[in-house]
Amino acid sequence: MYKCLSFIFYLLFGFGVHATQLAAAAAPEAAPRTILVYGDSLSAGYGLAIAESWPALLNERLKAKQLPYKVVNASISGETTAGGRARFSAALQQAQPAVVIIALGANDGLQGLPLAAMEDNLTAMIRAAKQHNAQVLLVGIRVPPNYGFSYTQRFGASFNVLAKNEKISLLPFLLEPIALDPQAFQADGLHPTAKVQPLLLDHVWKALSPLLKTAPTHRLTAKTS
Repeated sequence: MYKCLSFIFYLLFGFGVHATQLAAAAAPEAAPRTILVYGDSLSAGYGLAIAESWPALLNERLKAKQLPYKVVNASISGETTAGGRARFSAALQQAQPAVVIIALGANDGLQGLPLAAMEDNLTAMIRAAKQHNAQVLLVGIRVPPNYGFSYTQRFGASFNVLAKNEKISLLPFLLEPIALDPQAFQADGLHPTAKVQPLLLDHVWKALSPLLKTAPTHRLTAKTS
């Protein structure tokens, strides 16, 4: 009699627990959220091995900290904000990022391109990223006074104004930790060496890490044939 009751108890409750465990195992796992790095040669790792660039080091840090993120680096050496804007929609569609780091503008400044156009291009990319429900970190840069004091001042201020108007996070100057150290740059005097990439990563991390707590989660879905 007791054996029969035990068997019935197992059928009623034990099978239910087993089914719950199977359902949990079959549930889709949280997919790594994507951080899209969208910049120029300073983020593309110009003159460096791919693994030495600060975005690559960021990916390694995320792994070491066991954070559910991966880095997609869509930076291109020589890119202007106009070029970045032209390919931004495709980059968003492909990466489906939770966080976008926009680090463009240096080449606009070095070429003395109109600042109104640069601001318009950056604004368009910021708003497109937000429409994709991505957190945005705008990374600013400074340029030498080749085109006069007024241009240089307004150039630097543009990033602050954009971040304030669009209510996004800002890292005012990517190269701040190394800007005054000539030994931190390659022979061209423009691109940082591999040795200082960890310093750039630490600098970016301070502005990026708060966004990782609020980025949206995407889940893997089963593929159908």
